[in-house]
Amino acid sequence: MERLIEGYHQFRTSVFPNERETFARLASGQQPHTMFLTCADSRVMPELMLSAKPGEIFVYRNVGNIVPPYGQQVSGVVAAIEYAVKVLKVGHIVICGHSDCGAMKALQRPEALTELPSVRAWLKHAELAHYVYAEHRERSVEDKLRALTEENVIAQLEHLRTLPAVAAALANGALRIHGWIYDIEHGEITAYDGKKRSFRPLEQDGVQPEATPDARFPASAAA
Repeated sequence: MERLIEGYHQFRTSVFPNERETFARLASGQQPHTMFLTCADSRVMPELMLSAKPGEIFVYRNVGNIVPPYGQQVSGVVAAIEYAVKVLKVGHIVICGHSDCGAMKALQRPEALTELPSVRAWLKHAELAHYVYAEHRERSVEDKLRALTEENVIAQLEHLRTLPAVAAALANGALRIHGWIYDIEHGEITAYDGKKRSFRPLEQDGVQPEATPDARFPASAAA
């Protein structure tokens, strides 16, 4: 806690004075251009990773960067997405998984969640990814974890499409959705290319692959 208090004083004396106008503008409302949905893992810091300024991204975090399909559960994440799309009018939603994800490790060993019934119930929304992940069982331990992390991001993108607010915004071209993986050790991000069904390095030219629907996840499976 002492470290956090020291950090606060540093913010007040060094950071805030240089951004006083920014904070004065933000005090009257927010206009983020992107919603960033990622894992609750403390090692994933969206604003740091993206060099984002206050008010640029609308961040939501939960265990496993999960989006329950429409109709299964009225949750905080679903409410936040609806608010971001319909009220804040974000133009992009990013679902970002990460390396060494504890939630994905738990999916590989569900018996380890006996003492965590709430976590176990929550991770049922990632079962679709675990089902597809079965095709990767011949890989190494590291490769299998990476594969499951990727499949989960793709599955959550499909869940995201089932939300009425998102479906409508996608249909009229007001919204684009993206699937990313953040490598903690190397500080690298890969983005999902739906047409090639693979993740590739995030481009610096601003032209990113479309997270188009994946044929392995029919709409009926996500609903």
